[in-house]
Amino acid sequence: MKEFKSGFVAVIGRPNVGKSTLMNTIVGQKIAIATDKAQTTRRRIKGIYTNEEGQIVFIDTPGIHKPLDKLGEFLMDEAKCSIPDADLILFLVDVSEPAGAGDKWIVENILKKTEIPIIIVLNKVDKLKDPIKKEQNLLTYKMLFDTNLPTAKVSAQTGRNIDTLISTIMRKLPVGPAIYDEEDLTDESMRSIAQEVIREKILKNTKDEIPHSVAVLIEKYEEKENIDRIFAAIHVEHESQKGIMIGKKGLMLKTIGSQARADLEKMLDKKVYLELKVKVSKDWRKKTPDIENWV
Repeated sequence: MKEFKSGFVAVIGRPNVGKSTLMNTIVGQKIAIATDKAQTTRRRIKGIYTNEEGQIVFIDTPGIHKPLDKLGEFLMDEAKCSIPDADLILFLVDVSEPAGAGDKWIVENILKKTEIPIIIVLNKVDKLKDPIKKEQNLLTYKMLFDTNLPTAKVSAQTGRNIDTLISTIMRKLPVGPAIYDEEDLTDESMRSIAQEVIREKILKNTKDEIPHSVAVLIEKYEEKENIDRIFAAIHVEHESQKGIMIGKKGLMLKTIGSQARADLEKMLDKKVYLELKVKVSKDWRKKTPDIENWV
């Protein structure tokens, strides 16, 4: 009989390479929000996968990029903080394009400074049909490192080769007991998940400067047997953004609210009352001292 394994796996990469999508696919449920916009993930979020071989606790991290404000600095710290406690690092990259300056920066400034084992995970294999080009792009990522690291090719979107990746991860984890109950998928509270789901709908429905200027704070969460009542404030930085968020005759806010409520009802398997309001908190990304409470 095989010994049970368990450990923490940090998922590191530049923005938009599919970190949150990968974790959601492996766990089998939406734990982290995913959009095509940079800075979608703002906090470390754990996704828990358990089978008969062991338990993998994935730590989804914000996309690493050069910080421009307090929010950017916080995102960088969140990504870096996940590394020291990890048993394994997945360096997730987009194999449909060659390694770029952002990938090189991550390797030089973070990954080369750790002794923790690393797997290069080449995501989005479904986007590139040319096998020769795929191998050429793979080589550009391997050449960023001084040693020959193991690689895995997957599609987080379609689930291709995910089982192989899980088996590879299990082989590299230490022997140990489960860290969480086997039915747990995350350690996030529903309050935090609600906050993230609302922000996801904002990101998907708005354009230009709005997505990165938004913070969602849950002001009250009432949990009852038949219905959860959630009251949330959407903070923007400028008065003009408030008008965009509300929309003509309140249509934008209604759209965001109905989409978020539908997702939350699916997760909770019960009715949800969701009340949204929009507030202006001028330049919150630059001036907020307790930035960690806003993301």
